[in-house]
Amino acid sequence: MKLTVIKTFVSRFLILILSFSLVIFSTNMWGSEGKGIISIVVANVAAVSFFSSIFSGSSTSYFASKFKIEQILLYAYLWSVITGTLVPVLFGIASIQSEYIFYLIGISVFSSLLSTNINLFIGTQNIKKFNIYTVLQQLVHILFIGIFVYFFRMKDVSVYFLAHIFCLAVLFAISFFQIIRKCSISEIKFSKTVSRNMFEYGWKTQLSAFIQFLNYRLSFYFLEYYEGIASVGIFSIGVTFSEAIWTITRSIAVVLYSDVVNSTSREESIQKTKSALKLTVFLMLGFVLGILIIPSQVYTLIFGQEFRDTKKIMLFLCPGIFAIAVSDIVGYYFSGIRELRILNVKSVAGLLITVLFSFIAIPIWGIPGACLVTVLSYLVSAILLFVKFYRYTEFKLRDYMITRDDIVFLREKFLKK
Repeated sequence: MKLTVIKTFVSRFLILILSFSLVIFSTNMWGSEGKGIISIVVANVAAVSFFSSIFSGSSTSYFASKFKIEQILLYAYLWSVITGTLVPVLFGIASIQSEYIFYLIGISVFSSLLSTNINLFIGTQNIKKFNIYTVLQQLVHILFIGIFVYFFRMKDVSVYFLAHIFCLAVLFAISFFQIIRKCSISEIKFSKTVSRNMFEYGWKTQLSAFIQFLNYRLSFYFLEYYEGIASVGIFSIGVTFSEAIWTITRSIAVVLYSDVVNSTSREESIQKTKSALKLTVFLMLGFVLGILIIPSQVYTLIFGQEFRDTKKIMLFLCPGIFAIAVSDIVGYYFSGIRELRILNVKSVAGLLITVLFSFIAIPIWGIPGACLVTVLSYLVSAILLFVKFYRYTEFKLRDYMITRDDIVFLREKFLKK
């Protein structure tokens, strides 16, 4: 069953609202230092997930219709527990937020287990449950935080992580019973064919994603080392806004990807990519204008006095936010035609920029230095994608002028149920 664009947009918009509610609460509850701790631990969870997702991620979805579900679950669950425990222990040995190691283990294990079930819903085309559990992860997390803070009077930042563990554990248990009742115990057994195929497919799909993750998050660790945890909290608000904007613009990219994958004409795919580029450019101009006209006092009112420089950070990040949002369209086009090498190249190039300039800029300028590094990395990645794309097609100024055909594209893809 194909998920309509309107449902995808609504689901992402709900997640966006819940995510911002969580950010606003956490900044006002625990301040910049608490937000910094949360940002680093969540980044660590994301890093662990790239290892656990070798079996529990897209491998589960891809092979759900090719192998027995019982065998897929066996490997995915075992891998989730092993990597969810072992990788955080390695982080602890490296002294990366080691005081929160047990929370990291709990979140990593249950997050991976739940991810297995959610990806299984995708693989079996149960998109309704996929949407439900994706939204519930945010909603139930907020509910547990409210219970711990207002009923049990727990005020420490660890409440955030404890609530996350309870949220993931509850959702995993519910989804597990929904899945397991359709499984046969006699079919639960090891298979070299299943393990080999899942591992081979999984590590290839996760490698590029992991490099891109480092590109987006490595500056957090440099900031913590040179400037302290509070600076991470302040900087992370700007990054949160960036990813919120990308959540909306990537709805266009998802539609484009679907069209390109199902198209038999390269020219038609290129033309649709140009239409999506134009729509994204104009949408991003609206977001940038919004950043410019919102007074600094509004950010302080929402997030607290410690985050008074949020608008300044957003202005610094604007060129990079714009570049990634627009270049993502081109990235999804290359994904749709299975031209994956350029995606790896741009991720590696961006990562090299991040590592090289972080050693130079962050010790000197702190948070503005982190903004500079981030923007440079994003711009280099975007330029590489655009150079590659415009080798396929002739560049013209009207490529960025809205036409009647673009309005029709918008109406058919985003406003039609």
